[in-house]
Amino acid sequence: MAKNNNFAHLLLKRRVLLTLLVLGIAAGLIRLGTYATFTSTADVAQSAITSGTVTLSVPGAGATNRLTLGATNIVPGDTMQRAVDLSNTGNTNMSSVTLTTTASPSSLLDTDTTNGLQVVIDKCSVAWTESGVSPAFTYTCGGTTSSVLASRPIIGSAIALSNLTVTTAGATDRLRVTITFPSGAGNTFQGLSSTITYSFNGTQRAATNE
Repeated sequence: MAKNNNFAHLLLKRRVLLTLLVLGIAAGLIRLGTYATFTSTADVAQSAITSGTVTLSVPGAGATNRLTLGATNIVPGDTMQRAVDLSNTGNTNMSSVTLTTTASPSSLLDTDTTNGLQVVIDKCSVAWTESGVSPAFTYTCGGTTSSVLASRPIIGSAIALSNLTVTTAGATDRLRVTITFPSGAGNTFQGLSSTITYSFNGTQRAATNE
């Protein structure tokens, strides 16, 4: 009987020691978790990063924007000249400028690609000299004339334009738009009307390392 009591006492003692050991390890881990560590932070503020603007503009109605003027009672063989200044008023260069033209209302004048209205665009290195009585103006160039768009049907999408300096921020191109009503247009073209909208579209320059 005494032997059993000694064994039970020894077992209890071992259990107590094991419990104390576990508690000691846990307390040690807690103490390890509370140790302080050295840290350091370095901050630097970069100067502002700003995005550019791509902006094409034309003036309001006047001598530098005659595209606001229509024409009445035209007949086959007639031509109409309209001056317009196109400016890059943004602060970013452009890689290209295209032209999209639409008609509303529409008629054979703009849908017939052969006998409908045809358009040519030229530019002058200086302001065009305007002559005539509104709206039948004509224009001569006192500087150098360059072709921006060769003769083609008046309606088109993303038409490539050449010889423009307006791709450079702050530049202005002085354009002359010449519209021709082909002499081959027949009687089906009588009494028609089309209103043409010209949309000049600039595309940003190629991306670079800034």
